[in-house]
Amino acid sequence: MIDSDRLEAIVREAGRIAADQWPGAGHTVRTWEKEPGHPVCSADLEVDAFLRRELGALLPSAGWLSEETADDLDRLNDDLIWLVDPIDGTRDYLRGRTGWCVSVALISSGRPLIGMMSAPAREEEWLAVAGKGAWRNGAKLAASQRPQFAGARVPIDALPSEDSDLTIVDKPNSIALRVAMVAADQADLVATLRWGFEWDIGAATLIAREAGAMVSDAFGNPLNYNKRDPRAFGLLVCSPHIHGEAVARLAARAKDLS
Repeated sequence: MIDSDRLEAIVREAGRIAADQWPGAGHTVRTWEKEPGHPVCSADLEVDAFLRRELGALLPSAGWLSEETADDLDRLNDDLIWLVDPIDGTRDYLRGRTGWCVSVALISSGRPLIGMMSAPAREEEWLAVAGKGAWRNGAKLAASQRPQFAGARVPIDALPSEDSDLTIVDKPNSIALRVAMVAADQADLVATLRWGFEWDIGAATLIAREAGAMVSDAFGNPLNYNKRDPRAFGLLVCSPHIHGEAVARLAARAKDLS
């Protein structure tokens, strides 16, 4: 069994390491681009190294998949892997905004078993355990149960004209935090129509699902983790009552873009 108190302490400390370099608190962080349009900073690498060391010591049998570590396909032989995004929402982090978090999930046989997120700039800690529920700062979460699709709250910068019947709410840069908003009934729908990586969503989708949200890819299919190609096309997290209508709304666009 995993020492859950130790795991929470590790993820909390990872958040502190990131917060100690966060420009929003007046700190300076080194930054560069991994490739055009994809920023990374020294805090990303420090958090990644810390988590790899500490989580590896906590559960030596688990493999490793992280945004900031070269992928070792030996992980495919592991039933358990740690799935990590050291700082999800790097753009908000570098701009001094609060929409970022540290995301850690333990994946078992292709499914999230434990998910944790630390968002120190928001003073938030998120936790979910498969089959046992989800919590934010120790309070049990109950996801959006909105019955109607029209008017659904969506964390987005601007709505396409075909979605003008939806309602815009504040959007953090972190996709993990946007998904968590559905878990906390602060949003009703989060949808993407692009290729995304497992580490962005592993912890958050478990938190949303355990809070009672529906989680799928853009076509309505289940998500799988620890794949050879750690990507999936699209993400859909929403109130379970509007999932079917959301899949139908996105179907043509998803087919054209995938």
